[in-house]
Amino acid sequence: MSLIGTLARLEAVDTGRAAPLTTVRHRHLARHPLVLVPLTTAGEAGAPLGALVGTERDAPRLLTVAQPRDRDLRFAFLAELADAVLPVIEAYADDVEPAERGETDPETGKRVKVEVELCADAPQLIVPNRPGVDFVRLLGRSMRFRRTAEDDPDAAHPAPPRVPLLGRWLTHYGERARVPGSCLLLAMTDLLGRHWATGQSSLEDQHLGALLAWLEPPEGLTGAEAALRAETGRDAHGQLLCPPAGPATDPAFDNRLLAPAVERYDRARRAHEAAEDGAYAEEQLARAMAAERDIARMLAAVLRPTWDAVWRGIDLLRELPEGARVADRWTRDRWSYTGHRDRVRAGEPPQPRTDDAVTAARKLAARESAQAQLEAAEALDDPLVLAAHRLAGQAFVGEVVDVVMEYSEGKRPAPRPLVTLRTDDAPQLAERAKVFRSLDGRAQTAVFVAYGTGPGGGTDDGGGGPRGTVVLRVTDRMGRAKTPAEGSVPQKGDVIAWTLFEHDVRGGPKLPDPEDTPWTHGGPPEGAAPPVFPGTGTGTGGGPAADAGTDGSEGTAARPLPEPDPVTEEDFL
Repeated sequence: MSLIGTLARLEAVDTGRAAPLTTVRHRHLARHPLVLVPLTTAGEAGAPLGALVGTERDAPRLLTVAQPRDRDLRFAFLAELADAVLPVIEAYADDVEPAERGETDPETGKRVKVEVELCADAPQLIVPNRPGVDFVRLLGRSMRFRRTAEDDPDAAHPAPPRVPLLGRWLTHYGERARVPGSCLLLAMTDLLGRHWATGQSSLEDQHLGALLAWLEPPEGLTGAEAALRAETGRDAHGQLLCPPAGPATDPAFDNRLLAPAVERYDRARRAHEAAEDGAYAEEQLARAMAAERDIARMLAAVLRPTWDAVWRGIDLLRELPEGARVADRWTRDRWSYTGHRDRVRAGEPPQPRTDDAVTAARKLAARESAQAQLEAAEALDDPLVLAAHRLAGQAFVGEVVDVVMEYSEGKRPAPRPLVTLRTDDAPQLAERAKVFRSLDGRAQTAVFVAYGTGPGGGTDDGGGGPRGTVVLRVTDRMGRAKTPAEGSVPQKGDVIAWTLFEHDVRGGPKLPDPEDTPWTHGGPPEGAAPPVFPGTGTGTGGGPAADAGTDGSEGTAARPLPEPDPVTEEDFL
């Protein structure tokens, strides 16, 4: 945690109210986000119990499972979830705009720009907390490989047709949530925790009710008192005043309310199935339906407070102005959504259970780059975030007091102006260290030359560099002419923020294609063509065998569809 974050938490403890960590909103909020509040059965990972889902605050759709151990009821729940979620996801698929994307020309090997379609917007999914994100990812993993009656007519338990499709989309959203700065799938507790600091731990911040209690404590209560009441307060029946829905349920609710209601439902259903008399069967069916309605009513009472809390969090976040660079990150999310839409429409198989070595390395590199870009963008968008870097010596703000035009040596001298800045910060600048500033949305680089002295002859603060003046040499973004482009050279009196970290992360080394994975990293993925070595008699000289797949077709063989999850005893509890 940064020093600014620590001070903000101390201020929250002192004042009894959450302290701001930012001055702008660093995440995109859709105009009509899809809110999902899931609920699971205690002790059975991935067994859904109920959910509230929808894009309208006052019209949520309630989905429940009267007996979560019943496979048919679970599939019915997932089918209803698909009916509620997929129309929202697919509603953005055909609203497109032209865009350019860089691709490698297969003939020349050069990067060229091609015009493609980009979805004008993308659906955004918001869940209450981080375990909700994990549950979305778990649902996607359990659904995308399910066989339907069309895929396998002999399947013992065929899934409804749109269930595997929803699984693919939830998997994509779950994977995208791991990319720093992505806003396709967001946890409300992470959103609020990024913009405000409370007086409790980050683990306690995962309780949405307690987090909101710090942001808006009731009259006469401090944030700590309101958070304690949200976490532990119970009514006369022993039920929590603020149910967690996180997505596990409270044990008191399970034992006192839910378990008896499920038992009544099971008894009535068993009696209905065993009944031989028509009138008695109808009576038991009515009892089963009444028990099912009771379960739905209980789950609605547990889910609704969290549903309202998510929308209250959205209201609080909308009060903050959006950061200048948030739109760029949302554009990358739109590219991600468009790419997955194209893969689904092209009939590609579901995402594999595990990534091959090359794909995993690419994902890791992309996430590391996204993290560095996010930290730089937040610092440039927000002076309060930049202050944390200034205190750490990784950034400084200075006023330009002198500019001396100099030129590089060579046949074509290029401008290399010396800029002297007065600053009260103490940047940790080493010899010839590079610093960066934002110029028209792009990073301009300068090289540290020397420390100057302050008005009193320099004041060493003991933390690295002396507080006073810093001399920099600007090295790029000035055009190719001998005279620098207008606005590219700082002018006397300008106040500029410089960072010691790059704004755009450079790409890593080129990775091989997945089918060329070396044996040290597991070899080619299953279904890929075997490697061809000169002199082995297979494909020597670039003949047809060099490009043949394992199934005799040209090129790399398509990866076979993964087998469905094996049936275990737990599926028949």
